[in-house]
Amino acid sequence: KSTTTAMLGLLLLKAGLDPTVIVGTKLKEFGNSNCRVGKSKYLVIEADEHFASFLNYRPKMIVLTSVEADHLDFYKTLSNIIKTFRKYLLLLPREGIVIANADDPNTAAMVKSLPYRIEKYSLKQKEAMKLRKLLKIPGEHNVADALAALTASRVLGVPDAVSFRSLSEYRGSWRRFEIFNLKTKNRAPYTLVSDYGHHPTKIRVTVEGARSKWPKKKIWLVYQPHQYARTYYLFKDFVKVLSQLKIEKLILTDIFDVAGREENDIRRKVSSKKLFEAIQKTKRKNLEVLYIPSSPPFQAIEEYLAQHIKGGEIIIIMGAGNIYGLTLQLTKDSSREKI
Repeated sequence: KSTTTAMLGLLLLKAGLDPTVIVGTKLKEFGNSNCRVGKSKYLVIEADEHFASFLNYRPKMIVLTSVEADHLDFYKTLSNIIKTFRKYLLLLPREGIVIANADDPNTAAMVKSLPYRIEKYSLKQKEAMKLRKLLKIPGEHNVADALAALTASRVLGVPDAVSFRSLSEYRGSWRRFEIFNLKTKNRAPYTLVSDYGHHPTKIRVTVEGARSKWPKKKIWLVYQPHQYARTYYLFKDFVKVLSQLKIEKLILTDIFDVAGREENDIRRKVSSKKLFEAIQKTKRKNLEVLYIPSSPPFQAIEEYLAQHIKGGEIIIIMGAGNIYGLTLQLTKDSSREKI
């Protein structure tokens, strides 16, 4: 959602439409903030489905990228999520427009009977190949997000030449595949990728994007599970994804405890150690999995990286919690170059 919102907001800005943009991450184009206030009628906002808060919005256009199981501490079932998304879609006025991802089964099924103008996008369309060549950020998920922004911009009458130029200039946002070239204390060079991903699907597509960008490099993932409830409800999905990643090393740290959103009985049922043990039983043959109990400032993980990085590795530090503190510490302790 953040990438699609950022891409569309910057695209409309490039087209001279002076939009107001509110996004769930920080953009350097907005002075390293998450908001830009424009003077036109256009407002691009990243809608949040948790607690069904997006039902408070009254949009005229909805860009629907995907619908899948998440926030099950609130929704309990995927069926409830789908019902709530449908309520959200029906908030559109009669002349409302839906931009829908045709490659996502839940989204495609949901928009079939809607009484609105539906514009679909897909990785199968010809523009996808062009976007794969011009995007600065890797991964098919980013190609899909760019297609969403392109489709919305066409509905708004923005010329393709402007849209493609804007998308080609997009260099990402804070904690969304944010790349740094670093050196360890022993002067071994490596690349750090900082990413906010905390859902099994996002982990998978982000690592696939890294593998496509660096097909011959050794890739390590340092992952902090976010929220006991999410880890508990999606435990099998996390195990399935994490055990089959095409990387050389997976380092798990302790679950990030989300204040005010955790239940004590769930805390007792799930842990990173249990996740580690389950992954060990089903992991890909050449995948090394480690569980390093750690809390901020994640000193044990930092020491492990300093001792074991030989040079040239890609280190992905991922999670929506305070694992970002490790990124800050590593970039602070190293001569660095942000890409």
